[in-house]
Amino acid sequence: MNAPFPNPPPPSTRQPVLNLPRVVGVLIALFVAVHAVRLYVLGSEADIRAILEFAFIPLREVQPEMFSGMASEGARFWTFVTYAFLHGDWMHLIVNCVWLAAFGSPLARRIGAARFLAFSAVGAIAGAALHLAFFPNSLVPMVGASAAISAQMAGAARFVFQTGGPIWMGTAVQAHQRPAAPLAEVVRDRRVLAFLGVWFAINLIFGLTGGAGLAEGGVAWDAHIGGFVAGLLLFRWFDPVPAAR
Repeated sequence: MNAPFPNPPPPSTRQPVLNLPRVVGVLIALFVAVHAVRLYVLGSEADIRAILEFAFIPLREVQPEMFSGMASEGARFWTFVTYAFLHGDWMHLIVNCVWLAAFGSPLARRIGAARFLAFSAVGAIAGAALHLAFFPNSLVPMVGASAAISAQMAGAARFVFQTGGPIWMGTAVQAHQRPAAPLAEVVRDRRVLAFLGVWFAINLIFGLTGGAGLAEGGVAWDAHIGGFVAGLLLFRWFDPVPAAR
């Protein structure tokens, strides 16, 4: 006589330690890979050429003739986005990856991978544009994904604080489908205002201290603000969830 089938084990309620959307994990891996190649594969001369080719240099937009023969002609255009894939040092990279995982994850779950990448690119472009407006004659290359991540933070602020939103229900699917609050309501929400206050204070400190010792070189605080404002204002155009009536 056959033994009765054992009762199946109850489904596990444990969540993975790193429960990241695939697009966020791929971006983090790509950032790490690019930085590792620059440090350990490219020589100093090749790395300088990579910076000229992909970092955002304000003066190039104002006087492109000065860079003739130093990089591709198209660098004037694609560097508004590609600078986000370069980082100054490992600490700069690690800090950005932590913020990307924290704020990019709820945004990616809500709007999907394609919209997430487009939204991040818009944040990077807005950050570079504001940096260009502030420092049009700067020869210092700007690198880092901070402007794009600032846009992600602003976009996430539009819905994570909603009742039943991700900040309360974690990765639950329904938490990411809560209608986003209108912008007029967002700027009156004390939780959002506290979040914005802390974020602007951090950028002010980093701008005044040149990074507070966390990363080599200065911090383009103006690019962070450009990305953040763009994310806050343009989120509605990327959000697939219908607005609340």
